Amino acid sequence: MDVTGVDTTGAGETVLTDDGVRLWAARTGGDAGEPVILCHGGPGLWDTPEEPAALLPGNPAYRWDQRGPGRSQRPGPYSTDRPVADLEAVRRHFGLERVTLLGHSCGARPALAYAPAHPARVGGLIYVSGTGIDDDSTWHPAYKEAFHRRLGERPGRRERRQELRERGDGRTDAEDREYAVLQWSVDFTDHDRAEAHAEAMATPWFGVNYACDAAIGAELKRPSATHGLRERRAALRVPVLRVPVLIVDGEDDIRPRWSVDSLEKALPDVTRTTPAGAGHLPWTEDPEGFRAAVGAFPGGVRHRRGSR
Repeated sequence: MDVTGVDTTGAGETVLTDDGVRLWAARTGGDAGEPVILCHGGPGLWDTPEEPAALLPGNPAYRWDQRGPGRSQRPGPYSTDRPVADLEAVRRHFGLERVTLLGHSCGARPALAYAPAHPARVGGLIYVSGTGIDDDSTWHPAYKEAFHRRLGERPGRRERRQELRERGDGRTDAEDREYAVLQWSVDFTDHDRAEAHAEAMATPWFGVNYACDAAIGAELKRPSATHGLRERRAALRVPVLRVPVLIVDGEDDIRPRWSVDSLEKALPDVTRTTPAGAGHLPWTEDPEGFRAAVGAFPGGVRHRRGSR
């Protein structure tokens, strides 16, 4: 990693944002079809969707670390709006006229907000494991209950996580990684492979940016912020912004999937698929189902379309 805070040791490029922050980004995939930009989850995490990028049907795929975590610079501000502008910087950097967006988990928010903000640049949206447009308070209690229930299904995990949680800032880097792996393992359905899947997510390990996580988390708890998101996304109803959307929900995601119902109803052109036996990262536990759903998506990931 160089003095700018951007990782230059591996494949990737430096994207400069409109306020001077340097982001890590990389191009992977083939040359057929519309380019796809992936927006990773979090907040406070880095790009981990290497698997879905590999499952795209030959499309050029662009991955990036949002500001704060991973290989990008850490200066804020951290907000729900900032990733939208940074996503535009990524698109411009690579000279992409029109793209399909794939947003996962918390990364589904900026992907969905970007579409009405830049309608001429978006050919389709793949919304994976998001939580919809209603206030977070409507679904978070059910998620928290399911999280603790699944965490307790394997002996010792709940107690160890609590022990690490209580250490707070006193955790070593190795303990911080262990804490994250325990947390992420709950997002997988297969008990026998859950921690191996979470270990893969944590490799390489860049460290969670808890300041970023706290800032965005606090914003999402304010009703005014959530309502603003609802108003912006309501713009998708406007005919000129008829963006095709594919919603992908793992059947066993511990975040209640009914939280996405209001979003589905608000969209004029939407397809929804629910892979059976898959959790929060459906491409990991049902790769063929995920590949098939994305390959059949009418948003155009298989065929390049001209700009409008």
